[in-house]
Amino acid sequence: MKALIIFESMFGNTQSIAHAVAEGLGDAYDVRVADVATMPRAYGVDLVVVGGPTHAFGMSRPSTREDARRQGTVREGAVAAGLREYFDCSPVLHGLAAAAFDTKINKPLVPGSAARKAQKELRRLGCRIVLPAEHFLVTGTGGPLLEGERERARQWGAALAQAAAREHHSV
Repeated sequence: MKALIIFESMFGNTQSIAHAVAEGLGDAYDVRVADVATMPRAYGVDLVVVGGPTHAFGMSRPSTREDARRQGTVREGAVAAGLREYFDCSPVLHGLAAAAFDTKINKPLVPGSAARKAQKELRRLGCRIVLPAEHFLVTGTGGPLLEGERERARQWGAALAQAAAREHHSV
């Protein structure tokens, strides 16, 4: 079985979570992790997982990515494209198992979620959501990740593999 994890990451935190999720999926899937800026295609995969940072209550936009760039050093190519643009040019992914995650700042009562918006887009493209959207926390805009979040992401990846397998057998 093959899985594709597509991430958007400004400061490297969401990229780190994507790789931890891949570790969790690794026992059950041949996993490829790809930066959204490369516009990877989900052909020939059994599971697609998308992740991005929460910006302005949802998925990033060109303006919010530019704002992030002004706030600190961002990864090369991070401003070029995000999940929103990926979904805008993605073909229908009818029947593909999928899940979404995000990174968001660790402050109480901060509304919005890139993962929930991404999950809606995955459904619109015809995907079957196998686990609810998951959130991983950062200490501030540029990070770092909260202590233990990489391990929690690895565990979520393992749980995702199990949920996808159960869902696959029931289809």
